[in-house]
Amino acid sequence: MKQFSHLATRIFKEAIGVYETQGSVDTPCVNPHPERTIEHDLFRKNWIDNAQWCLEDIIRDPDIDPVEALKIKRRIDRSNQERTDLVELIDSFFLQEFASVKPLPEASINTESPAWAIDRLSILELKIYNMDKALKGAQGNEELRAKCSSKLAVLIEQERDLTQAIDELLEDIAAGRKYMKVYKQMKMYNDPQLNPLLKGQTL
Repeated sequence: MKQFSHLATRIFKEAIGVYETQGSVDTPCVNPHPERTIEHDLFRKNWIDNAQWCLEDIIRDPDIDPVEALKIKRRIDRSNQERTDLVELIDSFFLQEFASVKPLPEASINTESPAWAIDRLSILELKIYNMDKALKGAQGNEELRAKCSSKLAVLIEQERDLTQAIDELLEDIAAGRKYMKVYKQMKMYNDPQLNPLLKGQTL
């Protein structure tokens, strides 16, 4: 479990590279890792994030057909649900890993579970990749290059801080200084029993 963030970062970068060469919003996940492994789940997590990133770019087109935009919005809703389910699956991995750890009497809870911090790392790796791509594509435009370079430096600093925070959180949980508490996400917009419009009601 030591330096788990290094594993996650490596898998996320791998997934980004595969998506860039083989993927699209309509391509099933091309996952090279065995099922029921944390590597498989991390790879799939980033693939979902990457596809959703692209869908959100498509829907921002000011000239998009409204009917097509609605279809994409519903795809994004489904993607968000799948992303949430996968985060909870990754948290179940950590719950199993730390099942035998007895929290110390003074142990405290963290503001987010390990998997939700890793969710942020996955999206951060996409930001870094796309900002670096924008920087490389800004040849001849020094103003844009300077802007992209400045933003990229901040993102890399954020990556350094976030990976350190993730590893420290996992070390604290392993040592009993912090404890995990996972809540199932209560998303309402996809639930026919909770979303008034899906029940045929008006808002």
